[in-house]
Amino acid sequence: MVSDGIKLSTKPSPSFRLRNDSLNAVRLRRVFDLFDRNGDGELTAEEIASALDRLGLGGDKSEIVTAVSSFVPEGRNGLLYEDFERLHRSLGDSFLGGIDAEQVSEETDEEDMKEAFKVFDEDGDGFISAAELQSVLSKLGIAEARSMTRVQEMISSVDQNADGQVDFAEFKVMMQGIAVQM
Repeated sequence: MVSDGIKLSTKPSPSFRLRNDSLNAVRLRRVFDLFDRNGDGELTAEEIASALDRLGLGGDKSEIVTAVSSFVPEGRNGLLYEDFERLHRSLGDSFLGGIDAEQVSEETDEEDMKEAFKVFDEDGDGFISAAELQSVLSKLGIAEARSMTRVQEMISSVDQNADGQVDFAEFKVMMQGIAVQM
């Protein structure tokens, strides 16, 4: 698929689009911060290409650079968060035909959560184990992934039935809690 000059190696999931307004800002900001490897508050095309590669969604780097550079203000090396929001809206509209957030039902939000859960549930058994969480955090380059103790603490913080793993219901409560805290 080609969108604004970016060829993706796989067709994006409908869940790629961050449709729920209350979760949109939190999720998108988190993506920006995860992709901003050096933490300078500016996201370069190289950082985006690198993050997409780590997630297995890599595209042609020159096409990514071309697409991203059109959103970089003159005199800057990369995207500020506001620029990244504009890029996301542009790509989201191209991928999904400009779906309006107002038209999305609660069922779609549930599907979004299921898709997000599947990213972490690498073996598809219906649970997120500490090892799976550590694996995904490592792919994203998050420092906490280096410590299994820290990863287990993260699991414990949402593990309501104390079984040492996160099921979908616990994941859903956690995600809804993020939306309420805004």
